[in-house]
Amino acid sequence: MKKIVITLAFALSIMRVSAQTETKAADNFNKWSVELDGGFNKAQRPFTSNNYYNSRISPFTADLGVRYMLNNKFGLKADFGYNQLTEQKNSSLPFDSKYYRIDLQAVANLGRIMNFETWTNTFGLLAHAGFGVAQLENKEYHFRDRIGNAIAGLTGQVRLTDRVALTADMSTILNAYQDRTFDGGAATNARGFSGLLFNGTVGVQVYLGKNTKHADWVVTSNNADIAALENKVAGLEEQIKRTPEKQVIVEKPVNNTVVNDKDVVKEMINDKYYSVYFDFNKSTPIENSTSVIDVVLSYLRKNPSASLDIVGHADQVGSSEYNNKLSNLRATNVKTILEKAGISSSRLNVISEGADTSIQKDSEEARRLARRVTFRIK
Repeated sequence: MKKIVITLAFALSIMRVSAQTETKAADNFNKWSVELDGGFNKAQRPFTSNNYYNSRISPFTADLGVRYMLNNKFGLKADFGYNQLTEQKNSSLPFDSKYYRIDLQAVANLGRIMNFETWTNTFGLLAHAGFGVAQLENKEYHFRDRIGNAIAGLTGQVRLTDRVALTADMSTILNAYQDRTFDGGAATNARGFSGLLFNGTVGVQVYLGKNTKHADWVVTSNNADIAALENKVAGLEEQIKRTPEKQVIVEKPVNNTVVNDKDVVKEMINDKYYSVYFDFNKSTPIENSTSVIDVVLSYLRKNPSASLDIVGHADQVGSSEYNNKLSNLRATNVKTILEKAGISSSRLNVISEGADTSIQKDSEEARRLARRVTFRIK
């Protein structure tokens, strides 16, 4: 009996370490990125008169930014922007002004806040807003107008790799204390927020760091759900402590094993204390689940007459047909692992349960627990 208790305690410790590792993995992502964008601008106001105005799409806008994410939802961004402001051809009097700015902005990862991962791992959305300083220049009128500004915008993302994403951004810039018009020909006589400028850019984000993924694309675990799992493990440990040290051995030939010892492991497996988990829309078990497969494999080797149902599950995202296919593929992959380890396929039976409707659909953590394979020993 002591060997069984020690084995179970070891298995439980593996499960606890896996949970702790997953919690720590919440910060196991890259936080820095650099961004380079280019595009067009539209200066709305102020201009000297109706004889001056900017093109609807005026080129030569550039932006260089550095971003740091505090977690997978919120961060900070410092960026430098450049705009060349010119007249609309054949409709406005000519002018050529330059607008430079530096801003510090707060960033919100709307993709994670709005749970984009429930339907895509490719597209993302960032919101950003902040304040800065700017300078408007015009060589013809020989001035440098120093301006305060507020900026806000939305950035769409398309992830190409774990290191690179394409972006498309629309931003609005509101200038304060803008003393000169955008064309440079007149004073504004305005001290508050008066200047209005729109920017549209496309570009690229490059993620920096030693980890595989950036915070933009990482879904972190919920500590409350992990705590609940740890409480379940603690209950199992208490149950093992209460198991009598003495055992009743059937007085038969020495090669017989103790039935009660086998039933403890079998009961835990059938009660779904050992489950293999999967990432969203994936059929390959996550790394932390390999210890669970080892426990099931060890039991089957020690009990050559036992057979096993391998039951695949999926979360409720997607169609029923797709979830049935995915849950079957998950169970089949686990079966293949056991077969490669020497278990006869005749002892293994794959069952596809499809989407687990008993688990809350709107919670990412609940969906994570639904993406699993469970076992039934017969």
